[in-house]
Amino acid sequence: MTTRPVPPETTPDLLYSEAEDDLRAAVRSLLTGRADAAARPAALDRAESGDPYDPALWTALTTGIGAAGLLVPETLGGQGASHREAAVVLEELGRAVTAAPYLTSAVLATETLLGCDGRSTESTDVAGLLTALASGHRTAVLALPFTTAPDARLPFGGAAGPENPEGAGEVTVRAVADAVRADALLVPRADGLYAVDTTDPGVTVTPLTPLDLTRPLATVTVAAGSGVLIADAATGDAAVRRGLLAGAGLLASEQLGLAERCLELTVQHTRERHQFNRPVGSFQALKHRMAQLWLETVSARAAARNAADALATGDPGAPLAVAVAQAYCARVAVHAAEECVQLHGGIGMTWEHPAHLYLKRAKSAESALGSPGAHRDRLAVLAGLPAPG
Repeated sequence: MTTRPVPPETTPDLLYSEAEDDLRAAVRSLLTGRADAAARPAALDRAESGDPYDPALWTALTTGIGAAGLLVPETLGGQGASHREAAVVLEELGRAVTAAPYLTSAVLATETLLGCDGRSTESTDVAGLLTALASGHRTAVLALPFTTAPDARLPFGGAAGPENPEGAGEVTVRAVADAVRADALLVPRADGLYAVDTTDPGVTVTPLTPLDLTRPLATVTVAAGSGVLIADAATGDAAVRRGLLAGAGLLASEQLGLAERCLELTVQHTRERHQFNRPVGSFQALKHRMAQLWLETVSARAAARNAADALATGDPGAPLAVAVAQAYCARVAVHAAEECVQLHGGIGMTWEHPAHLYLKRAKSAESALGSPGAHRDRLAVLAGLPAPG
């Protein structure tokens, strides 16, 4: 059986560039001391109050490093970088389980706005909002449930439906991530996509109690007539799906960073913890479990990097790469977090140890932007291998 060689120009680049390594070092240095175990009690206190964000950290990340504008063109005040650089930032945020609206604002909302106008985003409203997001002075979120997959039917988009029989009437959306701190909402309606300020009297944001305290959820209600139309129905639908695809693809990088950190914490603990005058990590059963987890993490890195590279290069196969990454990385993150809790023993069950934060983030991210099962179904369709009837 002969195999056709893959043309060099279509081979994904899974390695990190020097610029990406420098960006990683800057973000990790910023997060050091703010996200270690000793800093957790204060972070948990903020999370329990419904406001887990550290404003100084967000300012340093966006204004100091310029991470919020990585996907925004330089002409609009951004960095003009790509999804590969944004993926590196998300890896570090995942490693530290950082409470920051980076995925929702700097990726999901930003990509959606970039898709609102194919002519270099000439709309004044869109350009102004993109510039504000790039500077970190404002944040925006998509007014969609955080579980919405890239290929899912949009609750209010395209046409009137059971959830929105009037088409352009009042919109109520549950489980909108990071809406409690957003300055603007991107609201899909039957007649197009609207940008709505959260200070608008027609907007109500009601916090919910999430599993993951570091990524708050809320119910958002937007009254009829609120906001400014920034894209017609067809353009808005395509823009939202572009945002969801980029979000799902880069969420895999956050899950990768989380899994890698869980493995590091587990290896470190099993080296230091002794039983029968031996490190528990020297026991064969535990070594096998950590070796298996290492193999899964390495595979997750390949899948996540492939998705980021496909998005960055505009590869037509990006939906396939994203489906592979999400179907695999979500499960690896959960497994790594579960092993982190289990292999830490009693200390892993305590509120003071960060292991439970990793597990909660992994479990909540598993259903975000489409479940692994939904992505596997999508993968089967894209690969031409539908499940048997």
